[in-house]
Order: sequence, then structure tokens, then C-alpha cells
Amino acid sequence: MPYNEAQKKASMKWMAAHTDDVRLRVPKGNKEKWKKYAEAHGMSMTSFVCQRINKIIESDKEWKMKE
Repeated sequence: MPYNEAQKKASMKWMAAHTDDVRLRVPKGNKEKWKKYAEAHGMSMTSFVCQRINKIIESDKEWKMKE
């Protein structure tokens, strides 16, 4: 079944309510390197980046003391 305008509108509404956009600017070549790494480990690049950032935050003892 083709993707129709109603489905597109519903998807956009859900995304607006449940996600934030974050834009990164990285040196040329990093995006492709990260994407290949993520795919090799069965992840999207977004989930790879989010997982790594969350892991760093969770392991940062100084940050935990400030919360």
C-alpha cells in the first residue's frame, strides 16, 4: 500500500510530539565512518550516536554529583 498524505501527516504529528531534532556539524568523512560503524553493529547512525552520548553521561561521576 502506498504512503498517503494522511499517513504522512500522522507521522509528522507523532514526530513533533515525541522527538527533538539535533543537528551536528562534523568534519568531512566522520558521518560516513559513523554510519558504516553503526550499520556493522546493527544500528542506525542516530541510535549509535544517542547510545554513545548516553553512555558517556551515565559514566560521568562529576555530572551525577551535579544533578
